[in-house]
Amino acid sequence: MASGGHIRVVVAKPGLDGHDRGAKVVARALRDAGMEVIYTGLHQTPEQIVETAVQEDADCIGLSILSGAHMALFPRVIELLKERDATDIVVFGGGIVPAADIPELAALGVAKIFTPGATTTEIIEWVRANVGEGAPA
Repeated sequence: MASGGHIRVVVAKPGLDGHDRGAKVVARALRDAGMEVIYTGLHQTPEQIVETAVQEDADCIGLSILSGAHMALFPRVIELLKERDATDIVVFGGGIVPAADIPELAALGVAKIFTPGATTTEIIEWVRANVGEGAPA
């Protein structure tokens, strides 16, 4: 975990998806829960997201994808983290992800997918339990 004991989260909107309300709601909820949040904004490439996470010494990356490009974008972020020797950064996400794709994403290294209907409380509790101090060793 980053200095100061705070969980540092990069929240990102990869690809061409222009709908960021959900990402902003989650970013604010995580911030209000005491986490340090870096929101990268819209239309980020996986390269930009990973660079931000490494530079910011992030503990995790939360990706918000509504465009249907999750099977290309999530694996690319995981691949880039491996290339940067930064696999300690936990990757989770949310958005429109078919249930059939979730096991494949998990096998690739995505720690959790939150589907529509997930509450901010559920997301906060999961991050606390799986990233930083609460994470299993």
